[in-house]
Amino acid sequence: MQRRDNDRQRVFTRRAALLAGGQLLLLGGLAARMYQMQVVESRKYQTLAEENRINLRLLAPSRGRILDRFGVPLAVNQRNYRVVVTAENSPDVADTLGRLSRLVSLSDDERVRILREIRRKRKFVPVTVREYLSWDEVALVEVNAPDLPGVSIEVGELRAYPSGAKMAHILGYVAAVAQEDMDGDPLLDLPGFRIGRNGIERQFDAALRGRAGASQLEVNALGRIIRELDRRESEPGQDVVLTLDAALQRTATARIGEESGAVVVMEAATGAVLALASTPSYDPNAFVQGLTPAEWSALADDERAPLRNKAVAGEFAPGSTFKMVVALAALEAGAVDAQTQFYCPGYMELGDGKFHCWREHGHGSVDLARGIAESCDVYFYETARRVGIDRIAAMATKLGLGRRLGFDLPGERAGLIPTRAWKTATLGQGWVLGETLVAGIGQGYIVTTPLQLAVMTARIVNGGRAVVPHVARDVVQGRALAARLSAEAPSLGIAPRNLALVVDAMAAVINGARGTARVARLDVGGQLMGGKTGTSQVRRISRAERLAGVRKNSDLPWRHRDHALFVAFAPVAAPRYVCAVVVEHGGGGSAVAAPIARDVMAEVLRRYPSREAPGAGVATLPAHDRPS
Repeated sequence: MQRRDNDRQRVFTRRAALLAGGQLLLLGGLAARMYQMQVVESRKYQTLAEENRINLRLLAPSRGRILDRFGVPLAVNQRNYRVVVTAENSPDVADTLGRLSRLVSLSDDERVRILREIRRKRKFVPVTVREYLSWDEVALVEVNAPDLPGVSIEVGELRAYPSGAKMAHILGYVAAVAQEDMDGDPLLDLPGFRIGRNGIERQFDAALRGRAGASQLEVNALGRIIRELDRRESEPGQDVVLTLDAALQRTATARIGEESGAVVVMEAATGAVLALASTPSYDPNAFVQGLTPAEWSALADDERAPLRNKAVAGEFAPGSTFKMVVALAALEAGAVDAQTQFYCPGYMELGDGKFHCWREHGHGSVDLARGIAESCDVYFYETARRVGIDRIAAMATKLGLGRRLGFDLPGERAGLIPTRAWKTATLGQGWVLGETLVAGIGQGYIVTTPLQLAVMTARIVNGGRAVVPHVARDVVQGRALAARLSAEAPSLGIAPRNLALVVDAMAAVINGARGTARVARLDVGGQLMGGKTGTSQVRRISRAERLAGVRKNSDLPWRHRDHALFVAFAPVAAPRYVCAVVVEHGGGGSAVAAPIARDVMAEVLRRYPSREAPGAGVATLPAHDRPS
């Protein structure tokens, strides 16, 4: 009996020891795991816990406005109403979308896209159904809200351009962020965030976009928002104020009408651009919402290039508007003076070739003043031959041609002013004298932009000051820009007497008895306009065609017609404003471009009357143009 009890005790003790050992092993493993999680990997799990509990979300700022010189809004932010659906709150999403489609238009493709997004996202995450709702559509959705479970209206911001196509090439537009746009700014990661794609929107994008705010949200492990813990509001973008006059821009755009071309109006002393019109244009509002492939193709394939800013990127042979450059180069070099005369029989012979004047039977004896006023080609053939292409090119460069001017809009083109060295380096050929003669009337290899022609004119009439064109007056909270632009432009070192000879001759182009632009004569309260016509050929006229009779521009296909150009300044007595007009394939400069410049400059003088002019008052913004 005693033995049996002893055996039973040993079995019990052994089993108890095994059970205790197992418990100790389990407790040891649990302790080790707890040590690993709480000590060794504590940072990892602390981070995961915080991420499950607190979610930091960026708050997009309002984009800064773009204003004209009088504070008229050119680019603003409007409310963007969008309708969203939350699957968690809708028993039957497909049925809800069907009822919603009777209130706001939804295509079959859009419905497929919405259902696909709902399947991909968590049920409590709202999915955008449609953006850019009209107020009537918003009202319909809100009134029918009880019958649309899970559907709600959200409010965001939409960039809008009140001037539409009239300012498109200056302002540009905003569009969605692409991968190549990423620059480290966390704002660019926000869904639906847009950045500047062209014009001022692109040039000053960093200032316009502002700084993001932040919202700290308490969320559960699934990402559902429990409550907002903290909030730091975003900083809106800075406003950009332009030198442009919105009303004058409308006048310039309307005056050029359906033609393809550009108008530039600028202050002669400061380089401040008052108008910069390029036609045809496009509606930047359409780019904000997104173009269809058909709409994009229509713009991209149009032969009149509505997407190109012709004022800064259109390159045209300047024609006779270049003759002032040749005249100044010759005067500065001493190759001619005010009394030098050349005889024009209607052509100039060089070797076995003839270089024709626009007037078939010639001008007779011509001096510099008459050569500019009547635009005698033979006079400038001979003048160019005497002065040479390199000195002509040096003067052209001084006056702002053949290089980028540092204009504060993207896309500026340099144009081309040829030299002997340029032709050798580029074409591997030597320069020939006939090319100098052709350059003397602004043809051949020479191409310029309308902006460059305005700058050239300004530097001639402002006493030879190297003004630099600009369209941005200041960035609010960044007034240093305005201070920098207010500094007086340096002198080009051109003799004042030579400049005066050319300016007087330009005045005679319009106001003289035989000037080529008499039809565009302007007198606003005693303030007269001076200028220079230009007609540049885009095709070679053969000898056979001259014998048979040169065809009129109106009889030619649009692409074969001459370009019409005109540069102007006013008032003649004390030049303050300059204007350059180019009408692509428009025909004659005196018949087409000069009247446009006359009408635009008349509006300039009306809006900014000179204090010295008879009956003029202080320049103020007309009451009907003042911003409300």
